[in-house]
Amino acid sequence: MRRFLDALYVASGALAAAFILAIAVLVMAQVSLNIVDRIAAAVNGTALGLTIPSYSDFTGFFLAAASFLALAHTLRSGDHIRVTLLTSRFSGKTSRIFDLLAVGVAFIATVFIAWFCIALVIESYEYGDMSSGMVAVPIWMPQSFVAVGTVILAIALADELHAQLRGQPPSWDNKQTTLMEQGDDS
Repeated sequence: MRRFLDALYVASGALAAAFILAIAVLVMAQVSLNIVDRIAAAVNGTALGLTIPSYSDFTGFFLAAASFLALAHTLRSGDHIRVTLLTSRFSGKTSRIFDLLAVGVAFIATVFIAWFCIALVIESYEYGDMSSGMVAVPIWMPQSFVAVGTVILAIALADELHAQLRGQPPSWDNKQTTLMEQGDDS
């Protein structure tokens, strides 16, 4: 089960990276078309009107997908930004209790968010909602990636909660230790 979960988190992170790459390619393509259009306008006196239809809509969809698909991988890698103003003052059992509470509350909140994201996808599909750009996209498609990312985050939080209840240190402790060790080497 551990291998499957780790593979799920890595696959989700890789898909998020692919969406970020798609954003970069799409924006670079549109910028290139804008440059060609300006050159044509300077040479011929009229612009060609080169554009990728709804590119800003697609980059927005890709950004939402990347953001939500990256959450579980980022959590398990210990790369989430944690505000430790309060928890850094505790150690031992008190610190563990605060970590457990934080993960438990995050898990409950994420399950609710996932539930409503899935409901929104189903509703958008049933009503046939479409995006309002030049290229009409069934809105349930980009919403699906948000829902899947949220479900995978809920799984990662359940995994984290289960590990902590079994007495294992939080996954982010490994990252903090690694960063501290790197700081000592320099």
